[in-house]
Amino acid sequence: MKVTSLHFENYRNLKENSIYPADNVNVIYGENANGKTNLIEAIWLFCGGHSFRGSKDSELIQFEKDLFRLKMDFYAQDREQTAEIVFDKNKKLIKINEVEKNSSSYLTEVFSAVVFSPEHLSLIKQGPNVRRRFLDAAICQHRIRYASLLAQYHRIINQRNALLKDILKNKELKETLSIWDDSLSIVGAQIIYERFGYIRHLRASSKVYHSGISGEKEDLDISCICTAKAEENDSVEMIRDKLKNAFYSSRHEDYHTGYTSVGPHRDDFDIKINGISARRFASQGQQRSAVLSMKLSEADLLYRKNGERPVILLDDVLSELDNKRQDFLLNKVEDYQVFVTCCEESNKEQLQKGKVFFVNNGEIKETE
Repeated sequence: MKVTSLHFENYRNLKENSIYPADNVNVIYGENANGKTNLIEAIWLFCGGHSFRGSKDSELIQFEKDLFRLKMDFYAQDREQTAEIVFDKNKKLIKINEVEKNSSSYLTEVFSAVVFSPEHLSLIKQGPNVRRRFLDAAICQHRIRYASLLAQYHRIINQRNALLKDILKNKELKETLSIWDDSLSIVGAQIIYERFGYIRHLRASSKVYHSGISGEKEDLDISCICTAKAEENDSVEMIRDKLKNAFYSSRHEDYHTGYTSVGPHRDDFDIKINGISARRFASQGQQRSAVLSMKLSEADLLYRKNGERPVILLDDVLSELDNKRQDFLLNKVEDYQVFVTCCEESNKEQLQKGKVFFVNNGEIKETE
């Protein structure tokens, strides 16, 4: 999958222009707050019509303008294609190969990308809920039914929690708790099983990338933390039984808190570098390398599933990485089209092949 051209009009602070990226690495450099991330964001919008920064569509329109327009030519599914996004404060227009679509979700059927931004460092720095969201979002791209499993599980959890609060007032309701535990065990076991499978593949691929990024000096390991004490090689049936036992064993605590204390909604995964907790002991550069390895692995797993390599978007990834790690990203991520932003002009000099774009006050120019 390759972006062959991108046209932008009235988008953020970018001055109207078209760029023609290289098939391999594209370095986008310039000082902060000049528009580098806006360019990365514009490409990401073609993955489903939403900003990875959480911005509203109305916030993407240039000041004092009525609409923004993005048009991208790209190669995917063995042919040249085109997509267009227009937003005029009232309506978003999506066109794919000149055919108007009634939903941005159609974009995901023709174009895909993986994005890294500094916010993704929260995968290591913050709590388990951030890692669960990353894991669940990644699995949803591979298993269509997984999203419905999550929705079903959270509905049952909400009902069980409501019952736990009612039990505080009416002890006789304890007898009905087993009904919810049975349902949660069935659905929860399938979620845990899918997470185990994805972590297994993510760990194997991430190890390879992290070894390359670190010059074979560091070993990255990712492991599941399951509150039900299930293990990666367990069958769905074994996980279901362990989960059911965990719900039963935690009842005394749950009665007092009014909250279900074990299950997939409380699980986590651990990230270690050379056997040591990345969250507690890794440097900023090591943490960045670890998350980056996971994002590159996410792209690799998408390729294995779809048979087509997604575009890789790396925003401000080079800061706090030493020269060897920077060289790996700029010159050794093979077979993917990569867009990487940076502030230092010296970074562009490391690039062995590809294109360099300079961004200054929203104006983008290709340089020699």
